[in-house]
Amino acid sequence: MNSGIRKTLEAVQRGEISVDEALLTIKKAPFEDIGYAKVDMHRSIRQGAPEVIYGAGKTAKQMLGIIETMKNNGQNTILITRLSDEAAESISGVHELDYHKEARIGIIGEIPVPDGIGRIVVATGGTSDIPVAEEAALTAQVHGNEVIRLYDVGVAGLHRMLAHMDEIMGASVIIAIAGMEGALASVIGGLADCPVIAVPTSIGYGASFHGVSALLSMLNSCASGVSVVNIDNGFGAGYLAGMINHMTIGRQNVCAEK
Repeated sequence: MNSGIRKTLEAVQRGEISVDEALLTIKKAPFEDIGYAKVDMHRSIRQGAPEVIYGAGKTAKQMLGIIETMKNNGQNTILITRLSDEAAESISGVHELDYHKEARIGIIGEIPVPDGIGRIVVATGGTSDIPVAEEAALTAQVHGNEVIRLYDVGVAGLHRMLAHMDEIMGASVIIAIAGMEGALASVIGGLADCPVIAVPTSIGYGASFHGVSALLSMLNSCASGVSVVNIDNGFGAGYLAGMINHMTIGRQNVCAEK
């Protein structure tokens, strides 16, 4: 449950505020309109994770306004994706920002202690895929997951990946990230006993068509249990992997409440 709403209900229980005052607080909570953005304050209740700021196309001033709104409504950890160096510098002047330049990720607040059911493995075909991989890994960590990174283990030297079979077979979810022909996802999908999320990257020569070739290869994978997100969408893969890694816990909590 959203921490702000929980605190409001606990205040009612202690007799510190009236039911009507609590009702007014909760009514105002679904979103806050700040003109250029409607900040979704109920996202964590509906989906189990708070809203994330997509930095591309937003000015630093707009992001600062959104951040302030989130913090005022009790969101302590804030994730910003596709954040430019210039915007990160401006935000750092106001808030303590942990900026990961390679991944273009900014994090305000503490990364939570992992509480998922297992580990998420993030594997890349090559070193050039690491920026997308770091976006996925950091997204998963911010959403409460333990992450193992296996970088540069692509099919051009398959022995590099086979040297990490313990990590691959011990994962609860694997994110396979590759450009070129995108074969890594099929290879891992044929070895692992857990869901595999494939991420095509725009890395490759002319006929790779900026990731379209890898995307089509991954969509046509003959390995069972492989799903595919959009080209270079490390955030989407990290978020989905985090949901899968928390599904059993969520179901147990629902059953317990019933």
